[in-house]
Amino acid sequence: MKKLALTLFLVLGSLTIQAQGSSESEQAKQLTWQTDMNKAMEISKKTKKPLLLFFTGSDWCGWCMRLQKEVFKTPEFEKWAKDNVVLVELDYPKRTPQPAEIQKQNMELQQTFAVQGYPTVWFVNATRKEGKINLEKLGSTGYVAGGPSAWLASADQILGNKKS
Repeated sequence: MKKLALTLFLVLGSLTIQAQGSSESEQAKQLTWQTDMNKAMEISKKTKKPLLLFFTGSDWCGWCMRLQKEVFKTPEFEKWAKDNVVLVELDYPKRTPQPAEIQKQNMELQQTFAVQGYPTVWFVNATRKEGKINLEKLGSTGYVAGGPSAWLASADQILGNKKS
């Protein structure tokens, strides 16, 4: 009986370790969303990719959560994003605390892009001239019904991506 219990314990323990290992590797695959525009602009300059600015209310906006679930957290989007854009999350939470400098940055960008509803996604090319940030607007979108393929088709159209 003790051998059976020990064997069962070892088998369950190894399954738990394997499950943790796979969830850790899944987390490693997840996309990185920048919150600091300066850092995002550096990455954009190095990679020569436009910025995807995601204006969201992460802890209260139902449509934002739906866009995250239906599009941004899918393998299709993850692959597309790695190839095409630098991701920037500009969050306007009601309950989640944020550093003052991030709040200030996000409020300035909300005014710059005249964002009145969430979610709003802007695609921009960012450059710095004489110490000032220049944001060239490429186009915007929001929630698009139809899952990742419909949303990505809309994004590709804005970015002028050609399907081969």
